[in-house]
Amino acid sequence: MNPWVFVALAPFVMVASIVWFSLRAQTERRTATLRVVEEAIKGGQTMTPDTIRALGMPRKDSNGDLKSGLILVAVAAGFVVLGWAAGVVSGEEEAMYMMPAIAAFPGFIGLVLVGFGLLGRKKEGAE
Repeated sequence: MNPWVFVALAPFVMVASIVWFSLRAQTERRTATLRVVEEAIKGGQTMTPDTIRALGMPRKDSNGDLKSGLILVAVAAGFVVLGWAAGVVSGEEEAMYMMPAIAAFPGFIGLVLVGFGLLGRKKEGAE
């Protein structure tokens, strides 16, 4: 096998390993916190949500869908601008038609996530 293959694959392996290590550490931290909560409940102590949050359990982010959706819409807009700029610079209109087609995937997913974020916000306000 050619050694240049390893050089080319190194950035991808590095990113994958960083994501894997961070997810594994986060899972182990949550598991340890849940063990502490379980032992406390077995010991007869009452656990309030504030106590559990103080132990390190993260609170659910209600704006997660909205943030993710807006980021994907921004990525889609970036693809459209890239296609427009490539079409203007090279003089070929194919890029102007191809990049918006590629941008449709993150754009539509982003719009759905923005919708979920806005609908979730209305439900929280009603309760």
